[in-house]
Amino acid sequence: MHIVTLPEPLQQFALDLSHLLDTETAEPVFLPGVGELMRGLVARDDWLPTACAKNHPDYYQQYLLYADPFDRFSVVSFVWGPGQHTPIHDHTVWGVIGVLRGAECAQGFAIGPDGKAEPTGEEVELRPGDIAFVSPTVGDVHRVRNAYDDRVSISIHAYGGNIGRIRRHVFPPEGGASKEFVSGYSNAAELDRPAGD
Repeated sequence: MHIVTLPEPLQQFALDLSHLLDTETAEPVFLPGVGELMRGLVARDDWLPTACAKNHPDYYQQYLLYADPFDRFSVVSFVWGPGQHTPIHDHTVWGVIGVLRGAECAQGFAIGPDGKAEPTGEEVELRPGDIAFVSPTVGDVHRVRNAYDDRVSISIHAYGGNIGRIRRHVFPPEGGASKEFVSGYSNAAELDRPAGD
């Protein structure tokens, strides 16, 4: 794996999150703590590497920023081009989202017995410094979009596992069978290069 020096705020976040997970194992106990750590990480916008903030004109990007060596958690940047959005999807693990730049909107869904995705509650708009949670225990299915049609938005996500390797699901809005997927990372080629390349 390509070795990268982590920016100090991200390095501190990873250390603090690792310590939190070493001391707390119950999700209802540690998840609020992860939220506070995320709130601190996205409170300043001077640390995200430029290479992990690039948008693509056709689809959103998910860049791996840090993967815990024991796969307990990962940290990624999501870069949303103007008007870009996800399908309706799940995570299967806990997650904490913090908005760094721009704004994003998230709509929660419940999946009915027929596979149809029904909206739950109102769409929520998150702005810089705002955080949100996902988890099979608190609500795991949503669709996310860039709140803007004319600019890039960036959010930072921490997940309870190596999210780029986890089998997850997308749900067709009209119902029916879900489709399994593994997201991978937009910077996978850089991660696989030997150090020094």
